[in-house]
Amino acid sequence: MEVHFLGTTGYHPNDQRHTMCVMIPELGIVFDAGTGFFRARDLLATEELNILLSHAHLDHLIGLSFLFDVLYRKETRANLFAMADKIEGIEKHLFHPTLFPVRPPFTAQAIEGISQPTPTKPMIGGQFTISGGVMVRWFPVEHPGGAIGFRLLLPNGKSIAYVTDTTAALDASYVSEIHDVDLLIHECYFDDGVEEHARLTGHSCLTPVLQVARKSRAKQTVLVHLNPLSEWAPPADKIRRLAGDLNIVVPTDQMALEI
Repeated sequence: MEVHFLGTTGYHPNDQRHTMCVMIPELGIVFDAGTGFFRARDLLATEELNILLSHAHLDHLIGLSFLFDVLYRKETRANLFAMADKIEGIEKHLFHPTLFPVRPPFTAQAIEGISQPTPTKPMIGGQFTISGGVMVRWFPVEHPGGAIGFRLLLPNGKSIAYVTDTTAALDASYVSEIHDVDLLIHECYFDDGVEEHARLTGHSCLTPVLQVARKSRAKQTVLVHLNPLSEWAPPADKIRRLAGDLNIVVPTDQMALEI
């Protein structure tokens, strides 16, 4: 079973990378629908395409507007799983008739139980099952506007966690959700040295991500949502020095990993 990295940057695409989209073709699963989502068409292999949306910032959902072409002459139905308020925003704004006059063909399904956190009612996680018998565990992560991460238990017994657009920290609540995961896909927007800016924008620096990977005992960690402006990717020599025995991968767009 392969995991395909169709888009690996954040905010906007550049000459090397499109924005976030990760696909498991054999299971018809996609994490986020950034600008890299157009590449999903050539990998469609299932009757259903289940899109798990972490949050509703444009760099993670603009690919939903590509669905007419992604599904063109394909016998595939598209389902979008997202927070209820994110679905409402997508329907009201992204597919407002003045912006996109014909709504693309997908069914939106609100992830049950999600609400915006308040001081007296924090957001809690939950789980549901999608086609193919894949169990999806979702959990909140801190990011402006609200976001969630996912952990999947695959039919082959392996597990994948997808955590993007949040600030990595050893005491972050999501760390308990990703213990012993086989594949951790985690954002790494910045190099070290801009930790305060990372916190303010809801993103992560390299060293805290590696610390989270070590604490969670992830068997393999893939660094994504890289900064597009500087075309930055974590330097290989720095990763070797900081990661020690950790298995760290920095993917290029369209790279595939076996799991």
